[in-house]
Order: sequence, then C-alpha cells, then structure tokens
Amino acid sequence: MEALDYHAKERRKAEFDVQEMKIVWAGSRQAYEISDRVARLVASDPVSDFVKVFRKDNRTMLSRKELFTDTLKKVAHAWKRINELRLSEEEGTKLMDFMDQPSFADLQWGMFIPAIKGNGTEEQKAKWLPMAYKVQILGCYAQTELGHGSNVRGLETTATFDPQTDEFVLHSPTLTSSKWWPGGMGKVSTHAVVYARLITDGQDHGVHGFIVQLRSLDDLSPLPGITVGDIGMKFGSGAYNSMDNGVMRFDHVRIPRDQMLMGISQVTREGKDVQSDVPRQLIYGPMVFVRQKIVADASTALSRAVCIATRYSAVRRQFGSQNGGPETQVIDYKTQQSRLFPLLASAYAFRFVGQWLMWLYRDVIQRLQTNDFSTLPEVHACTAGLKSITTSATADGIEECRKLCGGHGYLSSSGLPELFAVYVPACTYEGDNVVMLLQVGRFLMKTVSQLGSGKMPVGTIAYMGRAEHLLQCRCEVERAEDWLKPHVILEAFEARAARMAVACAKNINKFPKQEDGMHFSLDILLLHGPSRKTLSMLQGKDCAAAASLLKLLTSVCVSLCLSSGFAELSADLTEAAVAHCQLIAVSKFIEKLQQDIPGKGVKRQLEILCNVYALSLMHKHIGDFVATGCISPEQGALANEQLRLLYSQVRPNAIALVDAFNHTDHYLGSILGRYDGNVYPKLYEEAWKDPLNETVAPDGLHEYIQPILKQHIRLARL
Repeated sequence: MEALDYHAKERRKAEFDVQEMKIVWAGSRQAYEISDRVARLVASDPVSDFVKVFRKDNRTMLSRKELFTDTLKKVAHAWKRINELRLSEEEGTKLMDFMDQPSFADLQWGMFIPAIKGNGTEEQKAKWLPMAYKVQILGCYAQTELGHGSNVRGLETTATFDPQTDEFVLHSPTLTSSKWWPGGMGKVSTHAVVYARLITDGQDHGVHGFIVQLRSLDDLSPLPGITVGDIGMKFGSGAYNSMDNGVMRFDHVRIPRDQMLMGISQVTREGKDVQSDVPRQLIYGPMVFVRQKIVADASTALSRAVCIATRYSAVRRQFGSQNGGPETQVIDYKTQQSRLFPLLASAYAFRFVGQWLMWLYRDVIQRLQTNDFSTLPEVHACTAGLKSITTSATADGIEECRKLCGGHGYLSSSGLPELFAVYVPACTYEGDNVVMLLQVGRFLMKTVSQLGSGKMPVGTIAYMGRAEHLLQCRCEVERAEDWLKPHVILEAFEARAARMAVACAKNINKFPKQEDGMHFSLDILLLHGPSRKTLSMLQGKDCAAAASLLKLLTSVCVSLCLSSGFAELSADLTEAAVAHCQLIAVSKFIEKLQQDIPGKGVKRQLEILCNVYALSLMHKHIGDFVATGCISPEQGALANEQLRLLYSQVRPNAIALVDAFNHTDHYLGSILGRYDGNVYPKLYEEAWKDPLNETVAPDGLHEYIQPILKQHIRLARL
C-alpha cells in the first residue's frame, strides 16, 4: 500500500525548483550529493544484532548510564561503518553529524586535533596527530575551569618548569582551578590539551597549552596525581547528557618538556621562554574555522526547528470552519506567519553568511601564509559577532518554533525540546555571547576613533569609511515597495550601525579618562583641517549629523581598556555590536543574490526571503532605526506593510522551502515534522510506547494509591 503524503497539495503549490534550491542550500552540487548520500545511509543503516544502532526515538527514556553506553555504541558503530565503506574525511564527518548525538568524538576531531595542528611544532604534529587520526589515543580540550571560563587569562592551573628533570609539573592550586566542562574528559579521554599558566624560574608567562596523558590506555584508569570524573546531569533528559563533560584536578603531575605545545613559544632546556619564528597571529586561522563551523551549525539547527514547525503548521487546523467544512490551517493565520516566516528567512540568511565565512577562512589562511595580518582585527570582530547573533537567534528561534507547535511541541516526540537542550550551550561555549559582543563593541570604538586619520576601514567595517554620509543621509522610501530595493535596505542598516557606534563613542568620551588606560585621541581638524566634503555638508540645510561627526572627530578619546565609560555603557555597546553584525548578515544575503543562481524561480524565492529577513529585523529593532533618525515612523509603517505582503508570497512555497533543507525524518527526529505529514496516527502510536503504559495499573498502586483512596472514603463517611 502506497504511503499517503499529507503535504502533497502543499508541495504542488511550489513556484520554484526544489532540487536546485537543495543545491544552493548545500553550497554546491558535490556538497549536496555527499550530504544526501550520507544522511540516507545513517537513516537506513541495516539492523545489527536485531537493534538499529542509530535509532533516536528512545533516547529520552534512557537512564544516564544507558544513554552514555548507547553513545559509545553509536560512535564505535560509526567508526566501523566509516572504515568498512572507506569514507573520505568529509563523508566521515558528515556521518558523525547525522548520527546526531553529542559524544567524546566531537572533541577528538573538533578541538584536540585542531589544537595540536594549530599550536604544535612539526615534530609534535608528526608524533601526536597520527595516533589521534588512527584513534589510538582519545583527546579532549581542557581549558575551562570551575572559576574561570570566558576570562582565559584568569586560569589558575599551573605548569611549572623543573630544570633539574627537564619536566613540567602541572598542579591545581585551588578548588576553582579544577578543570570543569571539557567534553570527553569525564570518562573516556586518554589525553588532553591542557591550558595552564607557564611558570619558569618563578616568572609567570601566561597561559599555554600542554599535551597530558590522563588515563591508562589499557583500562582507562586515571594516572597517578590525576583526579577526574563527570560533572553530572545537565539540562534536558537526553540532549547533551550523552557527553561526559568532566572535572579534573592535578596533584603535581609531571610531563616531559616536549609536551608543551611549542609552535608559537618554546621553553629551552635551561628554562628560558623563547618566542618562535612563527607569528602568533597564526592562531587566528583555527579560530576563524571554529567560528565558521558554529555559524553553519546555527543555520542547520534553526532549519530543523523551522522545518518541524512549518510542516506541523500546515497539518494543524484550528477554528474557521465554514458550513461544516475543514478548519483553517494554522499556517494561514498571519500571527503564525509573522512568527514563523522570519525564522525561515533567518535559517537561509545564516546559511549564506556561514558559506561566506568559509571563504573568509580561506582568505585569512592565504594572508597569514604571506605574513599579511592587516585584516585580522576586523576578522576577529566579525567572526565573534556573527557567532553571537546567530547562536542567540537560533536558540531563541528553536524555542519559538516549539511554541508555534502549541501543546504538542512540548512532547519529546516533537523533537523540539531535545533540539533546544542540545543547542543552547552554543550561546556559551567558544565565547559567551555577551562577551563576544563586547569585543565587537571595542573594535567599533577603535574604528570610530580612527575616522579621518587616513586609515580606511576594511572588510565588513568598510561602511564606516562613509560615516560622514551615513550620519546625515535620509531614507528615500515613499511607498511600501521601495523597501524591496536592496540599496535602500542596505543604507538603512549601515546608517543605523554607524550612528549607534558613533553615539556610543561620544557618550564614552563624556566619562573621565583613565590615566593608566590606552587612549586614542583624534584632533582631526587640527591635524588635517576639515575636508571639502565635510564643509559642504555643514553648508546644507540639515547639518546636525555632520556637525556631530566633526565635534566627535575633534575631541573623541576612546579607552580600549576597562574605562568607567566602557563599563557604564556596555549595554549600549552590545546593541551597537548587534546592529553591526546584523548589517553583515543582511549584506551577505544581498551579495548572495548578486551571484548567478540557476533553477526555475530559485533566485526569486531567495529575494523574497532576503527581504523578509531584513524587514523583520527592522520591525524587531524599529526603535533603533527611528531613534537614530535612519527612517521616519511613517517609513517604518511602510516597511511593516511590505513585510505583511511578503508573508503572502512565502506562504505557497513554505513547505517546499523547508523541503529544500533536505532533512531526513531520522535526522529531524520529530513526529510533528514528518515528511509525509502523517502526524496524529503516529503521535497516538508513540504514546503507547512509553514505559508507563507497559502495565494497566501503575507501580505503587497497592503501596500508595489504594491507601489514599481508602482514606478519602473514611473521611467522606465522616
């Protein structure tokens, strides 16, 4: 019997080539083919010992020990399949991704190996990487401590060089120096890259990395002087509890000197700390790669949630029945569209900015190889900010999708609670999101302080080179359809970002200057005199913005240290940073549309989504745009009017647009998001699988329920 497709009617409405959109989403035809093949391999993996190893439906019902054992089994089976099928590194990585269960293997490939590749000498790489690649050792990344996370400089673990034995002595001097959170460290990792304070001859040289063996390769028992274990249950039922996040303390543990990662700095046999010939800036390469991966993962996680919510919104009907006919599909309500479609557009936006970040990574690597470090400050700020806004928006978006699914979204079988619990740590790891925004804020303040100095901003901050114009320009929108012009949207976002950054700089300048801070004072008029362009601006009818810029340039003094102004205005700085980073995301979506995009109707749908993304951000942050004078309240109302019209254009293509994500039912792990839309029978069927339904009466009937009932009877007779 042929299976029913409850979304068939919706799919026939599509106005574009879904197959071509899948390729655009994947990034290339080759990437699509690899991803599609491996996803289906995992979804249809043959039964082994009468158990489907990659099954996910029972995960939330397992105890912590059962879940962890299940994870070990999955990883072992995945590596077995990778070897049997002779998969490439790219295919193997995809297989582990589609296994969709956090494990120690994520740290082996995602942190341990890159740390050695990025910070080790050629000799160290030759020794340790082959063992790691062949899984002869299992590694983790031990940086975070009980007392310090974001503030890496505050780490307390010490590595003291002993010249008598040519060894480092690792020690945890305080309770708060205990390593805390490293994935894989709790029960499995045999080795770790441990970050500790390098001390030679009584002098503290700051934090460095060391390769340390933690456990016996025979039975995984901790080596002498090492106390290590798991930190306990985390948020959610299944979720990230499949990962053995660890706690570890060192009691004067000795390691050979050559196990310090010495690619950037070295300690000689005599105990001298010597900088190598390799530029320290090379560490930026791995950093950009990791942040690019985080942004790409954000698009994937958000796309899963949006796929579930969109498909279920098309299945679910509530109210609106006419003359006994069917009720209205929930997806047809404007309130549902206004919450759901911006998230759909965001998933595509994050995908394209992630693809651009991969290009940026390659560009950074090429520049580093020629000792060109000119773009690094901008790259650091850009990647930090994009990590922050994409992960925050994705975590919030997953929760919004759960609410969009009503009560059924709260079921584990919807896939959304576990997806949220697994994803939300991304807002903290690899840099707390607020801390990341503050770093962007510092970069913006430094950029503002250098305006007019002759040093032109580059890359994603290049628009600040036109600050004079952006501070006095007026939006040209007169009709709702004017908001469909890319240059109009782009200038509005640029003006908002520039004005918020300049306003922060001016306000910081009002605070007392710190004598011990590093200040950048720009008396541009005294040094260079006003430009002709500036003078002509001042001669215009509305010169307030230009005058403000000149006043700023003649007096601004921005502290890049922890000044009182920076601390007091930190909330404003994070908002300016968000404006800057949202501009990047919008601009990269617009740039994507300037490329040749094949496929019937594909480019048109992406143009609609780009406009939805930009105008929904404007709607959400309308206060910024109006308060800074970028647009008028009337123009803001026109933007909202156009946004409503765009939702109507997304509606007939909504199911096809989430189909283009190409997620298998196995990967989604959601009854509500099933490809065929057969939701209600499957929900009913799934309910009876719960262990509580294995018996008619609950355990504890005779011990607890009956005594209560009998007591109530006696009370009733009174």
